[in-house]
Amino acid sequence: MTDDVTSIDDAPQHAPRPLPLFLSMLRSETAQSAEYRAAALSGLKRYQDAPRAPLQTPMPAVATRGRAALRDYGGGGPPIVFIPSLINPPFVLDLTPDTSLLRWLVRRGHRVLLVDWGAPSPANRDEDVTAHIERLLLPLLASLGVPPTLVGYCLGGTIALSAAAAAGARAVGLIAAPWHFAGFSDTARADMAALWQGAQPLCEQLGCVPMEVLQAGFWQLDPGRTVQKFAALADADSDQIARFVALEDWANAGAPLTLAAGRQLFERFFGADDPGRGAWQVAGRACDPATLACPVADFVSLTDRIVPAATSVGSGTVQQVDAGHVGMVVGSRAKALLWEPLADWLSGLPDAR
Repeated sequence: MTDDVTSIDDAPQHAPRPLPLFLSMLRSETAQSAEYRAAALSGLKRYQDAPRAPLQTPMPAVATRGRAALRDYGGGGPPIVFIPSLINPPFVLDLTPDTSLLRWLVRRGHRVLLVDWGAPSPANRDEDVTAHIERLLLPLLASLGVPPTLVGYCLGGTIALSAAAAAGARAVGLIAAPWHFAGFSDTARADMAALWQGAQPLCEQLGCVPMEVLQAGFWQLDPGRTVQKFAALADADSDQIARFVALEDWANAGAPLTLAAGRQLFERFFGADDPGRGAWQVAGRACDPATLACPVADFVSLTDRIVPAATSVGSGTVQQVDAGHVGMVVGSRAKALLWEPLADWLSGLPDAR
């Protein structure tokens, strides 16, 4: 195997975004092993060539606000609103018919709704994370007429906590949600700062933060894992490839962030730790999880390199999950490690039925 990593197709139909950065990481991570590099390239090729199943049709919207929608999965009982991250599409919570936390909870008898943030336009460039909550999320929640239970995944959990602090909630569930951004390592925060410094001029011109910039940030948190998952695909069977493709296509998809949201995330969250040090306000109220009167459950991954346990809110009922950031939601053990404990907590809330 030569050092010519770029011998694969120059513009494959399906590949990690941005591909040049991925290839650079692959070159670095496999520098000591030609066999490992060959396996990673083989896995990448299998991913590129794999057939794609059609995406599931979005569920109907029961409320809209601007570009955002509240999608109804049905079920009974008090409403439970799932809030995904602003980064990547929301359908990781409804990935495939067999890997859907939302549909499984409905079968367990819960009323489930999902926030779909929609795709921003250049006219939305000045909407930061706070504005997403105040202008989009809170009106959607108010349309339900009763305080819902909020369950947020990743940055969606950060948003769920702030929304509950601003407008109240029946309960709040957090899944791999960062709050104390100072809990990221010094290296990770420095890498994020350098990434933003380099990308900001282009983002200012575009009026948004492209997915490629965000993807680069995630890869920098764990470059070895990014390469290893493709190397493992070299010997995967057809079922494993189908699951990988569904998840990786999700990871490489997604609308850009608004410029203001990207700036706030990089500068005020990662840089200044506004949430963790109590300096973030939403709807005129300080986002202080300690003041929440409702039950809070924090499902914290023990092996999460994207959102380390040190960044969690550290209050409420903490439930440790022995799976990674994405695996805890869609992995082969997700049902036992997260879905069932989450369902048990939801069923145990006051007036759960």
